[in-house]
This record gives sequence, C-alpha cells and structure tokens, in this order.
Amino acid sequence: MDLDLLARQEEKLVFDRFDEDTAWTIGSKLVAVARAQNAPVVVDIRTPDRTLFHVSLPGAKPANDAWARRKSNLTLREHESSMRFGMALKAKGKTLADHGIDFADFADHGGSFPIRVAGVGVIGAITVSGLASHEDHGMIVDVLAAYLKIDPGL
Repeated sequence: MDLDLLARQEEKLVFDRFDEDTAWTIGSKLVAVARAQNAPVVVDIRTPDRTLFHVSLPGAKPANDAWARRKSNLTLREHESSMRFGMALKAKGKTLADHGIDFADFADHGGSFPIRVAGVGVIGAITVSGLASHEDHGMIVDVLAAYLKIDPGL
C-alpha cells in the first residue's frame, strides 16, 4: 500500500451524513465480515467524546481494546488514517516520539480510518484491531467502499 492510495481512500470514502444509525450499520457490516473470516477483532466507532459502536469478537484480547483506543486517538488527532500517518512517518525515518506524540496514548499502526462528512470534515474514527495492520485497515476500507458504493480500487 502506498501513501497516494491511502490519501485517495480518505478523499473518496466520505459520507453525506453520519449518525448513530450509520454507526450501527457500518459496525454491523464490519462484524459480519469479521465473523465470516473468524477474525478475533475489536470494532470501535467513536467521535472525540462518545462511543457510537463497540464490540469484541471471540478471540479478541483486552490488548485489542487498548490498540483500538490508541489508533483512534491518532486518527482523531491527525484527521487521517492511522495507517497513512504511520507509513508517512516511516518514510521520513521518524517515530511518534519525534512528533511529541506519546505511544501510550496513540498508535500509528493501520486500523483506524477517519469518518469524514462532506462539508463538515472529520467527525470520528472507525477502528478495527486484532489482525495485521494492513488487514485491519483493508477491512474498514472494503466495508466503507461497499456502503458508499465506491469502487474499492478507487
């Protein structure tokens, strides 16, 4: 995955509106995909001040909840996917610490994607934690592309 593709995903996967019902629908679709794959993941959808959807599937560990929190914190802070931010840092030979970002509260691994609403901006984060970074990220992108009826190849 390259930085240009990650930027295009964020540019294209934009909602006209996003509310509690949307969170439930997206969260439920992520759970269905994860169950079909027997994926031991946590799915978390939240705004900066409120959890809209959260589930831990069989096999997920408490650490997955902590990773989900840290990845979504980064997405909410930077308004971009945790995967894109992490890959950009790595490309520059930098770390979170180089940016004064505490690894205890933030994680730059794939699996958190910004909820961007047209005309509004980023209002929350959709996070999956429990698989490899690119798989967590890919699960979210695939579900969002299907929901928004956008070609996943962008």
